[in-house]
Amino acid sequence: MQASLLAVFAHPDDEALRCGGTLARYAAQGAAVTLICLTRGEAGKNTDPELLVTDLAAQREQELRDSCAQLGVAPPIFLGYHDSCRGERLRRDDPLATINADPLEIEARILEVIALVRPQVMLTFDPHGIYGHPDHLVAHRAATAAFTSAGIHGHAVHRLFYVVQTGEEMRRLQSGQALGVLSGLAPQTYAVCEATVAARIDVRAHAGQKRAALRSHRTQTGPLSTLGNLSDAQIGPLLEQETFSLGGLRGPLSRYPVEDLFEGLDVTFHQEQLCRT
Repeated sequence: MQASLLAVFAHPDDEALRCGGTLARYAAQGAAVTLICLTRGEAGKNTDPELLVTDLAAQREQELRDSCAQLGVAPPIFLGYHDSCRGERLRRDDPLATINADPLEIEARILEVIALVRPQVMLTFDPHGIYGHPDHLVAHRAATAAFTSAGIHGHAVHRLFYVVQTGEEMRRLQSGQALGVLSGLAPQTYAVCEATVAARIDVRAHAGQKRAALRSHRTQTGPLSTLGNLSDAQIGPLLEQETFSLGGLRGPLSRYPVEDLFEGLDVTFHQEQLCRT
């Protein structure tokens, strides 16, 4: 069976910083890599004053398509929910906001994609959503639920991994030109200890692709953004290694932590790449 990986995230750019290198690595090896994005990020902000944006949802959709092209993965699948935003701008009154959607409906739609692409490995947010964004938490819960129920629907997924940050990684991103979304958050809550890391993926060969994917998100990495102004000391380690915790298993792991998300699975990697246009 061809190696297949399914990633489930909430907004355009969620795929790039934490697991862009991993997505690029497996696409380059010949795995079928599929990305589900719950929203088009319409509640975000444009941080590049030179970029004239009249429709932020359309802009961010195209940015994610460009990012996927840079990573070498298939065009994203958008589920069409609305960005809920967070904090004082939380869109409680938007009936299409992700936080107001029926969680079983989201799960069912993810299951439809699982039936189509038959992944052995799934990726999504950790239980704290990296920094607690409400849509990240919805994505985590829906993807975890879909992994859990996929077996009874006849499409058992072997492994579920969560993108995580260690305490050291989080404190590094909070230093200097701090990554704004992490400001004021306690690593004791939003990071994990070293023993929780179930997979360490070497992505050095794909650092250039990961940088290009991040730059594709122009509205989020402009001169007014913190993401686009991280120092080399802050972002450098994330261009070398990406870390994951374990969300679920059907079958054993050959070791802990693994250095390959597919390690020990009976899969093949097809070097003929899917059409990425």
